[in-house]
Amino acid sequence: MTDHRSHESTTTSPAADLRIHRALLSVSDKRGLVDLATALHGFGVEIISTGGTYKEISNAGIPVTNVSQVTGFPEILDGRVKTLHPKVHGGILAVLDNEHHRSQLKEHGIEPIDLVVVNLYPFEQTIAQENVRLDDAVEQIDIGGPAMVRASAKNFRHTAVVVNPDLYGILLEEMKEHNGAVTAQTRYLLAVRAFQHTAQYDAAISTYLASQTQQSEMPESLAVSARKTQGLRYGENPHQTAALYGRFGEYFVKLHGKELSFNNILDINAAAHCCAEFNDPTVVIVKHNNPCGAASAPSISEAYRHALATDTTSAFGGIVCVNRTLDKATAEAINEIFTEVVIAPDFGPGVMELLTRKKDRRLIRQAVNLRTIRGQDIRSVAGGFLVQDPDQHRIHTEDLRVVTKRRPTDDEMEGLIFAWNVAKHVKSNAIVYVRGTRTLGVGAGQMSRVDSSRIAAQKAGLAGFDLGGCVVASDAFFPFSDGLLEAVKVGASAVIQPGGSVRDGEVIEAADANGVAMVFTGVRHFRH
Repeated sequence: MTDHRSHESTTTSPAADLRIHRALLSVSDKRGLVDLATALHGFGVEIISTGGTYKEISNAGIPVTNVSQVTGFPEILDGRVKTLHPKVHGGILAVLDNEHHRSQLKEHGIEPIDLVVVNLYPFEQTIAQENVRLDDAVEQIDIGGPAMVRASAKNFRHTAVVVNPDLYGILLEEMKEHNGAVTAQTRYLLAVRAFQHTAQYDAAISTYLASQTQQSEMPESLAVSARKTQGLRYGENPHQTAALYGRFGEYFVKLHGKELSFNNILDINAAAHCCAEFNDPTVVIVKHNNPCGAASAPSISEAYRHALATDTTSAFGGIVCVNRTLDKATAEAINEIFTEVVIAPDFGPGVMELLTRKKDRRLIRQAVNLRTIRGQDIRSVAGGFLVQDPDQHRIHTEDLRVVTKRRPTDDEMEGLIFAWNVAKHVKSNAIVYVRGTRTLGVGAGQMSRVDSSRIAAQKAGLAGFDLGGCVVASDAFFPFSDGLLEAVKVGASAVIQPGGSVRDGEVIEAADANGVAMVFTGVRHFRH
């Protein structure tokens, strides 16, 4: 073996710069590959490579050595085994200021590898496709790639590793500034990125494979990993740093306006999930993660007017979500007040031109039906995470149990279903008054259910609504009859609630005494 590096360049302190003499390139994502290889060749770097990466570099006229020439062994098993060989991993993992390691390299004819540029098979892109087969997904589980990435990252004192084409510029700029070398600090940071990369990759694989089973229990180990997609100016408050991770930007595509804030993203998520409950043309207006107005109607324009009328004060500066293409008439109505964000599956003729006149307003195209998304609800707590299945329970008329002497009328039943679907997305304790398929008053987030009833009625009164003959939904059971009686006092004629209180009999008796129809769902919708 001819070790082309001087003794001084390989036995210096771990904090020293590392001159790149020999690089291994093996990438699935070939963006910028030829430019990178050209630049490395310009620095005098010997390049070795594999498979399609080798062909692309070679076809560009850049000197490159096939890894099979290095290992003395061909690629086998349809490319499943290419780089899993001591002449590759020995060259990556050797501690070059360890004389014993250096003597072993010499004994076995292994040359050090200073730079590893690897990105992995596109597993996440594969499983994101509709109707992907398990066998196709399994073939995109990279083995040799993660092994090289982890080996290089482990040996960051003597090997630099790059896992993302977006980092090529940083690497080459560093080599330019340091005469073909990479500093210790950059090697360390690249190693951190590398381990983050393989952690995310393994998390995606384990999560997908687990999802293919029928097990109903939570996994014994939780893998939480997502790619940073957007840095945010701050979190809920200006003194909190924040960033967005994962695929939110694929589901909700910003078409216009300032960058989304932390709170914008929370509100968009809340509004879209509430709107997804309804099949008819529907508008949901959200403020501080709570729907302050919601309505379904024959047209989006009418639905918007009804949703807005629930609480015109809270709607100022709020988030509007519609589940149909946004038409110009509705856009003109939205334009009459300050609206922070507008979300729609599409925007009709002339709508973008109208709404983009206000530069600060964010316009979001919802690209995914949220009903189709699988996943878990994960929240952080001190020292860990709480994990649950998302609350995707949908109620149907046949699921309801009438517990009072009087059955709800058909009109009341329609209103009860609508109120229940809205209450599901209101912070507990939640009380929602409804007439038909429009909200009249929303009481959210109170410590007492009675207070939520009073606040919802008060807001309805401020909006000018007479609650006589309305229906009311409670996200959890009435522990006493007082909450029910508060609703009866303002005119509610029918109630939907989960039931399950030890005092259900008392509450049913109070409903019967006041001629109120009441149905139990058997399901509650706490939202903390």
